[in-house]
This record gives sequence, C-alpha cells and structure tokens, in this order.
Amino acid sequence: MATDLLINATSYEVRIALIEHGNLVEFHVERPTEKGLVGNIYLGKVVRVLPGMQAAFVDIGLERTGFLYVDDVHISTDALEKRINNCGDRTTTCCDHEPPDSLAVRTPGQSIEDLLHEGQEILVQICKEPIGTKGARLTCNITLPCRNLVFMPMTDHIGISRKMDNELLRQRLRKEIEELRPAGTGFIVRTVAEDASRQDLEADMEFLLHLWSEIRDMAEKSTPMSMVYEDLDIILRVVRDIFSPEVDRLVVDDPKTYQRVLTFIQTFAPHMYNRVFKYDQNVPIFDAYGVEMDISRALDKKIWLRCGGYIIIENTEALTVVDVNTGRYVGKNDLEETIFKTNMEAVREIAYQLRLRNIGGIIIIDFIDMETEGHREDVFRALSEAVKKDKSRVNILKVSEFGLVQMTRKRNREDLVNMMCEPCPYCGGDGLLKSNRTVCYEIFRRISLGARNISGPSVTIRVHPKVAGMMLKEEAVTIHNLEDELQKTLTIIPQKDIHMEKYEIVWESGEQAAEESGSQVASGGRGK
Repeated sequence: MATDLLINATSYEVRIALIEHGNLVEFHVERPTEKGLVGNIYLGKVVRVLPGMQAAFVDIGLERTGFLYVDDVHISTDALEKRINNCGDRTTTCCDHEPPDSLAVRTPGQSIEDLLHEGQEILVQICKEPIGTKGARLTCNITLPCRNLVFMPMTDHIGISRKMDNELLRQRLRKEIEELRPAGTGFIVRTVAEDASRQDLEADMEFLLHLWSEIRDMAEKSTPMSMVYEDLDIILRVVRDIFSPEVDRLVVDDPKTYQRVLTFIQTFAPHMYNRVFKYDQNVPIFDAYGVEMDISRALDKKIWLRCGGYIIIENTEALTVVDVNTGRYVGKNDLEETIFKTNMEAVREIAYQLRLRNIGGIIIIDFIDMETEGHREDVFRALSEAVKKDKSRVNILKVSEFGLVQMTRKRNREDLVNMMCEPCPYCGGDGLLKSNRTVCYEIFRRISLGARNISGPSVTIRVHPKVAGMMLKEEAVTIHNLEDELQKTLTIIPQKDIHMEKYEIVWESGEQAAEESGSQVASGGRGK
C-alpha cells in the first residue's frame, strides 16, 4: 500500500499525518498560539552561570530562561565527529542534524566560567522545546537545514548521513561538498540527497550561505533577548524533512496551503512536483483516511491488541510506564506460549504507539513474565527491530528476569497527550477520585467533630446525587445511629451541580442566629 502525507490546514490549526500501509504512524499538530520553537535563533543574554552544573541560564525573551550546557557553547571538530557518530540519523523532524545530548559527550578541561559571564550577549538556537516546567534547551552550534544539506556555520566539518550505505556514493558526495564549500564551514549531507545532482547541492549551499549572511546582519541590528531568525512553519518544515522519495503522495486540503507547498517544492524538490495533490472532496480529509479515529485512540490509556490482550500506557513527570496484560486472550496450548504470543504482539503495538504519541525520555515496559530465556531474547530482538523506523534515537536494554525492559527515546517536543490534553481540574491529573463511601465517612467525621461546638437541632448536607444515594440507602443505618448519638436531625440534599468529592455542611444554630448571621457552612473535597 502507498505511503501518504496528509495536510489538514485551517486558520486556527494545522494537522499533519503520515500514513504507512493504511496506518497513522506520525501525527503533528501546530496552533498559532502554540507554535513550535525548535530551530529559531535568538540573541540571548546570560543571566546566570552555574559552575556546579557546567551550564548557564540564558534569557531569550521567552517566559522561561533557556538552558545552555558547556558543550553547547563551544565544541571541537573531534568532539563533533564523536557526536555525529553517536547520534546517527534519528531526529524528530530532520534525520540528519539532531544536536545530541551534551552530557553524554562532555569535553574534558572545558569550563563554563571561562566561556560565559553574566550579562554577556550570545547568539543561540533552540534545539529542544520547553517541556512542562523546563525552559528551552539551547546551543551555540547553529544548524540551518535545507532540502539536501544541513549547514553548520560554526564548524569545519563534512558529514554524510549514515543511512547511505553505498561507500562509493558517500565518497562522491564528500568530494563534491569539499570542492563546493567555503573554507572553515561545515555541511552534513542528508539522506534525501542520495539522488541529488551536483547542481542541487550547489543550489542548497548557495541558499544556506545567503541565509546565514542575513542572520548575521540581523543579529548585529537586534537588541538582546529578541528573536533573530524564525524557522519554517510546520507545513514547510514537514515537506522539507518528511516528504522524501519514500512518500508516494502529498495531499493538501487547503487551496492557499496547496499553492505554498507547490511553490516550495518547485524550488527545492522539483522532481517531487507531480506527487503533490489537492484534496477537494466533501468528506473531511482526515475522516476519509480514517485518521480521526486513530488520533482518538492515541489519546487512550488502554489499547487493545488483536489477540485479546491489551497494554496500559501511564505517563509520569519522570518516565512513562507501559504494562502488558493477557486480557481476554486465553491461548490454545500452554500458559508460556500464551504469554509469549501476547508479548510479541504487544512489541509491535508499543513501538507504534511510542512513535505516534511521540513519547520520550525514560520508558519502562512491563512485559508478562516469561520463564524461557529464549522467549525473552526473541522479545528483545523484536522490539529492537520494531523501533528501526522511528526517526527519534532509541536505546534499549535487554529484558530482565522480571520481564522489564528499560529504554530511552529522544524527546525534542511535547508528546501528543500533553499537546492535546490538559490535567483534569477535579482530580489534578491523578486520574482518580475519592470513592462515594470515602466521601460519606469524611462527612460523618466532620459532623461528629462540629457537633461538639455548634448547638442547634438540625444539620443540612448538600452532596452529589451519587453520594446522597449511598447515604440514604447503604449508609441509612449509620445516619440513624449518628442522629441518635448527636441528637440532631440530618437532612441530605442531592445537588447535580456539585463535584463528587465536594460537599457542604450547613449547621442550623437556632432561629435568631440564622436570621442574623445565616448558616455556618463547612465545605470539603479537592478542588473546592
């Protein structure tokens, strides 16, 4: 089946879906109010240097200061070579120029105090989006991507995508870049340049050199803590980075966006021009391709497997936990075989969900315990194979005796759930509420405590209808005993507009007191 890249563009939101063999494998969304920042260049101001962490906070004019590691201030050619080798080809949007993690390749003898001081103005680029409470990750090693090349103006280096395994092709491309590039500049040849001609490379290089000249001129005129260069929007960025020869069709549903894409393709990839199509059917493009259902499924915590088992994906601030269960699957022969088949099917679904949801950081997978060592090895190999199509860098440790797999996945931006959802205002993101019985007993304790200090013949309790139902039925005996003990009448009033964990206790303290000061109210529950 074909591989399609779909663009659904409106004035308030842009959604992009990559469909492989009829399945949604990547989903990108950008809203004008939440536009991505990776690739933007700023003239920043150092506000704090942290010798203990060998890093600095840099104010670039955003809500939170950016974080700059010492190895992202200056890097030698040898260190860069090591980084490129460690990095490989895997990134979120560009598979050839991701800045790898600096802490993993710390350059010996380099001190942040020798490179930066408070108040210093410095040109930086965002290489990692602000996530949660963390500010943007910054680098001084500027990279400017184009269709076939990535320009590194601060580095004297030539790199070739590791996905090109033809050694003769690699040598030819390296020789051509060496002949074309200005002395002291750096370029990485991207995977899509495999079929690029010398003229294509030269055109990209000329464009990037001109762009860098404009950025430098703009930086000289800019004031500190301001943006110098804004990267392409998500539409052209995805066309540049994802619309490769492996994609059969690029389908756009908005006429203006369609013309923008065509103009861009004519300039940077004219050989792909005939693969761009305008969608003009009455049915919305994402409904026609079944994408809406896949997006909704990607927000669920529980995902069913075809065999009848299921996986649970739980996100925390520090890591993501994936739990595998047999569910309705009972197998045919023996328990070990049932467990192994469930784990093997879960492997494919987990790799798919990690890529689709863009889950990054530390990931712990709790497979069902397998007694056979060979089965654990098979599951590990299957997982390693399943993540090969993922553009983000993935590291996986072998399955432990407890069936646990520890892995990391490069995180450059918010995952899909955090982009499209927000914490529940009732439970604060816990996903749990107090049970009706717990709320009942909490109310009983509050009434018993308050009765010692407040006189009056009756107490009115306003609660959610479900809590009221439990009080009047299952806890009717408790209510009766409490009335006898306190010598007060308890009146329970259901209220539909009250939260299930909240309640109001109104003490009637005598007619005269009620007329003068009204009723004394005690409220309880989270979110009050």
